[in-house]
Amino acid sequence: MNAPAGQNPEILAARDDFPLLARPMHGRPLAFLDSAASAQKPRAVLDGLRDFYESEYANVHRGVYLLSAQATDRYEAARETVRRFLNASRAEEIVFTRGATEAINLVAETLGRSGRLEPDDEIVLTVLEHHSNIVPWQLMRDATGVRIRAAAADRDGNVDVEAVFREVTDRTRLIAFSHVSNTTGTVLPAREICHRARERGILTLVDGCQAVPHAAVDVQDLACDFYTFSGHKL
Repeated sequence: MNAPAGQNPEILAARDDFPLLARPMHGRPLAFLDSAASAQKPRAVLDGLRDFYESEYANVHRGVYLLSAQATDRYEAARETVRRFLNASRAEEIVFTRGATEAINLVAETLGRSGRLEPDDEIVLTVLEHHSNIVPWQLMRDATGVRIRAAAADRDGNVDVEAVFREVTDRTRLIAFSHVSNTTGTVLPAREICHRARERGILTLVDGCQAVPHAAVDVQDLACDFYTFSGHKL
C-alpha cells in the first residue's frame, strides 16, 4: 500500500502487523474502529496460536506425558505473563475465564451462593456500566434480595468519587464499576474509589476491558478486590 503524503511510517509498520488490515473495503484501505468490541489480531498472536496447535497442543494439568507437561508449562507461563501485565502480587490471583462477562458472573454467583450477599445488602454500580456489569447483579438481586444503587454522572458524563460514595450506606457490600466507560471513554477515579472502599471494608470489582488496552494497570496500586478484562480486546 502506498503511503499518503505525510503518513507516519510507524503507523504503516503497525498496520503491517495485522494481516486483516491488508484487505480493502469498498475499494479503500480498511480502517478498523471497533476494537472496543473486539480487536483485530496481530501476526504474532496468529502465528503463536498456530504454532501451539500444530506443535504443543494437549490437555493441561491432566496428563503426565511430555506433550501435556509442555502445554501445562505454556499455560502457566501465560498466567505469569498476565500477572506481570497487571502487577498482581501472585500468579494464583489470575483466573482465566472466557471473557469479562463470564468473570463478572463468576464473582456475582460466588458472592451470592457463598452467603456473602444477604437480603437488603446493597451493591453500588454507576450509570456508565456495560450490561455485563449490570445483569449479573440484577440476577443476584432476584436470587438473594440484595438492592442495587447506581451513582449518577454529571452533565459532562463524569462520575467522581463523591457521586459513588453518596450511594454507599452501611449495607453496601460491593462497588462494581468500569475503569473506563465503553460508550463515552470516561475514565473513572478507580484508585480513589477502591482505596476509600477498602477503608470501609467494602469489596470492589473493576471492569477493566477498556482500560487495559490503553493504559498501564497496577492492581496492587488500585487496591481492588477483583479486576476483569477480555484478552480479545487487546
